[in-house]
Amino acid sequence: MKYIFVIFILFFSLVSSLHASNVSIKQNFDLDLNCKFEKVIIKNSDYNFVEFNSNQVSRKSIKKLIIKTRNPNLFVVKNLSKFFGETKLEVKVSNKDIVLLQAFSEDRNYSESAILTLNTGELIHEITKNIKGAKNEKEKDISFFKCRKNKDNI
Repeated sequence: MKYIFVIFILFFSLVSSLHASNVSIKQNFDLDLNCKFEKVIIKNSDYNFVEFNSNQVSRKSIKKLIIKTRNPNLFVVKNLSKFFGETKLEVKVSNKDIVLLQAFSEDRNYSESAILTLNTGELIHEITKNIKGAKNEKEKDISFFKCRKNKDNI
């Protein structure tokens, strides 16, 4: 999981400066997933990338994460967060191994990113706040989930 986390951070640090929609849908999916919360890494004024497991912090699992992709550009994500349901995704990638997405607020001071590894069911959901703030004001909340299919629909 640490390897995926490093790839996730590197990829999103590269694409965070993009301003146009980026779509790469190579695989069509109708995913209906149940994702169990495992741990969170928090960086804010109180914690500097401190890890908390499911016994240390109260977080909800995702009972019905819906991801639908259709080539050339249909990409729907439901129940991951309210933000993903209300804003336009800027980065959308779907292939046989991975689903990747990122969105920014209109003022580009808030972003959410997610990466789902289909082979392992690992989901990482990152929320970044105060992007334009001073280095010590930026906040990150990186949640890790383990997902399983609700239906046999891949």
